[in-house]
Amino acid sequence: MNPNIHDMAVRLLEATENRQRFIVALAGPPGAGKSFLSEWLCRELNERVPGIAAVVPMDGYHLDNAILEPLGQLPIKGAPETFDPDGLKHDLERIRRADRCVAVPVFDRPLDLARAGGRLITLEHRIVIVEGNYLLLDCDPWRDLRPLFDMTLFLEVADEVLEARLIQRWLGMGQDQQGAIDKARHKDMLNARLIKRESIAPDLYWR
Repeated sequence: MNPNIHDMAVRLLEATENRQRFIVALAGPPGAGKSFLSEWLCRELNERVPGIAAVVPMDGYHLDNAILEPLGQLPIKGAPETFDPDGLKHDLERIRRADRCVAVPVFDRPLDLARAGGRLITLEHRIVIVEGNYLLLDCDPWRDLRPLFDMTLFLEVADEVLEARLIQRWLGMGQDQQGAIDKARHKDMLNARLIKRESIAPDLYWR
């Protein structure tokens, strides 16, 4: 299915009626456009009902390089084992209770680190969009996240499009052409194929 952003906003507002909190998972491989679409959808929702929506990026739950380096995992940063899904689950449980504000971390890509308490989810935020690669991954401990979502979306993008976008992303971060190709093909695309192959079926595939 390929609803436009306006239709998706209307659909979420209708689903949220009479709900104190409605949590949406927006999953998909790296380079699929999750960050862009989640922020766009959030803006659309807030234009209709000011202050109703906020975004929680899964990237805020990256383990710090100081942890990954001694484990030898810095070269694979971005793989499932380099995140803190239990920390994400704990924060989503707090968000779901909707009884107080919850501070969540956000990832600073230029600095390559997560900033604790970088975003505040308030009681006014009745719709919370959680975006990330592994939200629907069908293995422990990631599958424990699924019951916390009221709706799940998965962005479907062809591999060749993903690879081209990822190469451009690495070039924009200062990699040379060959380095960008290597990182896209031998790092990001490995994770992309895992996500496509091993994720739980969503409520809606968003193409």
